[in-house]
Amino acid sequence: MKSLINVNVASFSEAVTAAQAAQQQGQAVAFSGGGSDLLQQIKDGTDPADVVINLRSIPDGRVIRSDGSGIAIGGLVTLTELSQDPLVLSGLSAIAQAAESVGTPQIRNVGTVAGNITQRPWCWYYRNGFNCFKAGGNECFSVNGENGQHAIFGGGPSFIVHPSDVAPALVAFDAVFQVTGPNGDREISAEDFFVLPITNPERENTLGENELLTGVRIPTVSANTVSTYHKIMDREAWTHAEVGVAAVIQRDGNEVQNAKVVLAGVAPIPWRVQAVENFLSGQQISEALAREAGEMGIQDAQPLSNNSHKLPMVTAAIERAILNLAAG
Repeated sequence: MKSLINVNVASFSEAVTAAQAAQQQGQAVAFSGGGSDLLQQIKDGTDPADVVINLRSIPDGRVIRSDGSGIAIGGLVTLTELSQDPLVLSGLSAIAQAAESVGTPQIRNVGTVAGNITQRPWCWYYRNGFNCFKAGGNECFSVNGENGQHAIFGGGPSFIVHPSDVAPALVAFDAVFQVTGPNGDREISAEDFFVLPITNPERENTLGENELLTGVRIPTVSANTVSTYHKIMDREAWTHAEVGVAAVIQRDGNEVQNAKVVLAGVAPIPWRVQAVENFLSGQQISEALAREAGEMGIQDAQPLSNNSHKLPMVTAAIERAILNLAAG
């Protein structure tokens, strides 16, 4: 691996300033919170960084707290911390479960919330040096190639799937993302943060040059809110979701008042299944309802040549998530 320059910073604004200074010297920059994926990308050549700006010493980034209007989660909170925090466990079960489902204990002890949300795709073509859309090329090799793990929703011209487990749960909770950049701070809804390839095939989110995700705010949830994250994998260790589903429901007894259902592992962004959400509203949860909701969840799917196996997985995952919520 090539030699890197490490820059330690004490605040997010200082990190942005350091990035700008490095770029003025003609150097490529990367921000590092946990670095579990970044260093591998630098080693493999999929990230051109010359300068790594180390964010670990920023104290505000490692805090989870109630701020009166919800729960604020620092971008440098580790996935282990997120999965075990009492505030998250008490009202945001799907987020805790999603964090706990990531990788291995070693990865969760290092990987951060912001890093999990903004990690680059794990498509084998992109990760192995093919000049695809994600690498600045003009082709998605999965279309006519190995596409068993690729998108069945929202694909084209690139068919990657977004690799985050935490992001779908945050979208389901109407989270707001906090971003710092050269023009100061801004907030953007979790749902609007992610972009489809048809908008920009090189990018997965709306972060601009030298911007970084610094934190997440979850609006206060009502007492009748229940949530879950259900993940299906091809093996039980260090792997991403074949299919995942984050479901958040407000209920009156067994009746659904409002629902959010967001899929993982099946689209280039966390994928809301609004037809299922609308169908559940006002209904009494039952096995028949859950089964019908699961079948409804794949109505708009457009599988590629080798990934139609994801269809019954989506159906089963939605059904299981809804029944889990019925059980509280």
